[in-house]
Amino acid sequence: MRSGAKSLLNICLPVLFTCLLFLSACENSLNDIQKIASKEEDKPISTSKGVDVIYSDSAKVKARLLTPLMIEMDDPNKGYQEMPKGVKIIFYDDFMKQKGTITSDYAIRLQKENTITFRRNVVATNAQGETFKSEELVYDQTRKKIYTQKPVTINMGNGTVMQGIGATSNESLYPWTIEQSTGTFPVDEKQDPVKQ
Repeated sequence: MRSGAKSLLNICLPVLFTCLLFLSACENSLNDIQKIASKEEDKPISTSKGVDVIYSDSAKVKARLLTPLMIEMDDPNKGYQEMPKGVKIIFYDDFMKQKGTITSDYAIRLQKENTITFRRNVVATNAQGETFKSEELVYDQTRKKIYTQKPVTINMGNGTVMQGIGATSNESLYPWTIEQSTGTFPVDEKQDPVKQ
């Protein structure tokens, strides 16, 4: 009886050990599959080159976006379009006349928030000849508002240069409201009351 139990133990132990190894291997491969699936989830849905997007409202062209590369992630909660090689957006009035531009080295459009954030060497111009420069500018497409909380410099085109921390405008990029502003203003020496 004892030898029968011993031989049964000799047979069962290796089988039990093999089953445990198999289950352990299954658990590891399941973890690996979950890791791979989560990485796949973070991969972009599409990558497009030479992108030219037209934005319209009531059958009228309002803006045109140009970028050499767009990486798109289509997700209802965190969907975005990234433009890592730079972007240019051109704004138009109702008569298709250009009323402003924004260029930057990088931009990202968040679908849920309906915003485009321009970063690095951001330059915006308007129809009045003013040039805005900053390291970041946010275009809120829902509220039709353009703003930043970063340091800004605006060259008014007449020799006046305004600087500040933070600025706000509309889609025409005119007028600008600058926070904490300082400026350099040109003075006509012929009309300088100190010298008269």
